[in-house]
Amino acid sequence: MADAKRKAKLKEKIRVIDRLLVGLYGRHEVDGTEDPLDTLVETILSQNTTDINSHRSFLALKKEYPTWELLLGQDPKNVSNIIRSGGLPDIKAERILGALEFIKRSRGRLSIDFLRNMSPSEADAWLEQMKGVGPKTRSIVLLFSLGMPAFPVDTHIHRVSRRLGLIGLKVTREQAQLELGSLVPRRNFYNFHINLIEHGRAICHARKPKCDVCALTRMCDFYSSIKTAQS
Repeated sequence: MADAKRKAKLKEKIRVIDRLLVGLYGRHEVDGTEDPLDTLVETILSQNTTDINSHRSFLALKKEYPTWELLLGQDPKNVSNIIRSGGLPDIKAERILGALEFIKRSRGRLSIDFLRNMSPSEADAWLEQMKGVGPKTRSIVLLFSLGMPAFPVDTHIHRVSRRLGLIGLKVTREQAQLELGSLVPRRNFYNFHINLIEHGRAICHARKPKCDVCALTRMCDFYSSIKTAQS
């Protein structure tokens, strides 16, 4: 009973936070038209780097190999050199090439559009078979390209959610995906995901959050603890 009440309070808190964030950053809708294989590759490139660097690496890779068929079977060292600007190039090259090889071997061609005909859990389980394709990467493919209910948690969402008290301080990113996914209305996954990231980038910075100009302070456990310590 206590857990049900706590969950109900968190859902209401999320509803209010969502309204405030929409006022700041607008409302966003996912169209699900992105090529899921493009999304998969670019998300692998985005691991442990900025969006700017990962997108630069993705464009460089597409310029050198206009189709994924041309990339299949290439020397990892050559691929690594092309994507070096995104960081961890050797690891990411191996993961991308490994994913392409797995898809080709499993399906006979380089496309994962067939996932659209699966349930979200089935699609997630299929993607999980690929080395280096973790929960966040899979969730991004499901949400952004397939329009399926999934709640990816990156470093910004993890930080902002903890400070707001939506998840516990010791909750991991993987655990946060499940917890937030059970609290945020499914129809609002994409919008809330995008706006939490925007807020993390604009206001709720890791080292020096701009609490003095934050519209969420009355909802924020982190801010409340600071004011309590100062009093």
